[in-house]
Amino acid sequence: MPTLVVLVLGYLLSQFYRSFLAVIAPELARDVGLDAAWLGLVSAAFFAAFAAVQIPVGAALDRFGARRTVAGPMLLATTGAIVFATSPAPWVSVAGMALIGFGCAPIYMGSLFVIGRTTTPHRFALWSSAIVGVGSLGNLAAATPMAAAAQAWGWRPTMLAIAAATAVSAALVFVVVRDPPPLLDAHAAPGARAPSLRDVLAIRELWPLYPIALTSYPIVVAVRGLWVGPYFSEVHGLAPVERGNAVSVMVFAMIAGAFFYGPLDRWFGTRKWVMVAGTLATLAGLAALALAPSMPVFPASLAFGVVGGLGMTYGVLMAHTRAFLPAPLLGRGLTLMNMALIGGAAILQPLSGLFMKQLLAAGRSPAEAHGLLYGVFAIALAATLVVYLLSKDAKPR
Repeated sequence: MPTLVVLVLGYLLSQFYRSFLAVIAPELARDVGLDAAWLGLVSAAFFAAFAAVQIPVGAALDRFGARRTVAGPMLLATTGAIVFATSPAPWVSVAGMALIGFGCAPIYMGSLFVIGRTTTPHRFALWSSAIVGVGSLGNLAAATPMAAAAQAWGWRPTMLAIAAATAVSAALVFVVVRDPPPLLDAHAAPGARAPSLRDVLAIRELWPLYPIALTSYPIVVAVRGLWVGPYFSEVHGLAPVERGNAVSVMVFAMIAGAFFYGPLDRWFGTRKWVMVAGTLATLAGLAALALAPSMPVFPASLAFGVVGGLGMTYGVLMAHTRAFLPAPLLGRGLTLMNMALIGGAAILQPLSGLFMKQLLAAGRSPAEAHGLLYGVFAIALAATLVVYLLSKDAKPR
């Protein structure tokens, strides 16, 4: 239990880092000189770096365990937070976020690796969703608390304090985390081939899961981490703390959603159809924002809450993936799916930034631009849901 507690504390910081930009985006843009396209690149740098190292992270987890794989890279996140806090120019902000992404990449996967090796597969969705739910408190910290701290002391000193917290978390992981015992090497016979990523890619049951991984969680992350703050600032003119309060509705919904999804696969005896139902509800929230982007603050907050809360199907998709993975491929298989989930965010964020920049340059109002963006998100999610419907269900047992 201490191992999971410490890893989840690290995951709180990872969730904070992927979410805080939305709240300080206007101030960051003013101080560093970011337009919508640059803002998309800064946010995407975290996810691109995060996704780029998932394959080596998976191999490291299978070979070395969670303790060493997680603790060392977290020092890169500490460095990145310092670079970001002292950034004088857009490209430095991008570099800082990339370092943070590299450093945070193993944290959640380390947690999943531990529970995947120490709990039964049918309870994996419960545990993985619970970790996301608790970790999402970092997402909450990136809303009103971050806005209040940035308003009181400035966003730069606030980020330096987060860098210090990251260094402490890395030390705790190194000291406290205990790895599960190693597996007996089933490939120890002379000439036998060790498990590899190729073995994961050969699992056909996983193929229909990858497309929806590129849109489901990535859209939620893009909205929460990049666009919900500017929406309330540009469309409704909210000041930082009021903006943080409005964003908090989505954050609380994401926390509740992560816990909500945890037991559903066991209650209903299906993972596939839980995922389908959650995705349809997310589409409804995106459609509301697309069709009525100028709605008042309260219903807009609720619509973002639907997208955030019912879009938190991350844990269910990971459990669906886990069901098809043999133990020797656990690290590689989970990190490959996570690479799709995070890589999708890395792709969506700069593209959405360019899209918004073009819409605004063409004379669209902020409300119209945001509405068109959420409409495009809805179309992309619907297309990948059609592919996911071809997947094989993985019933808990």
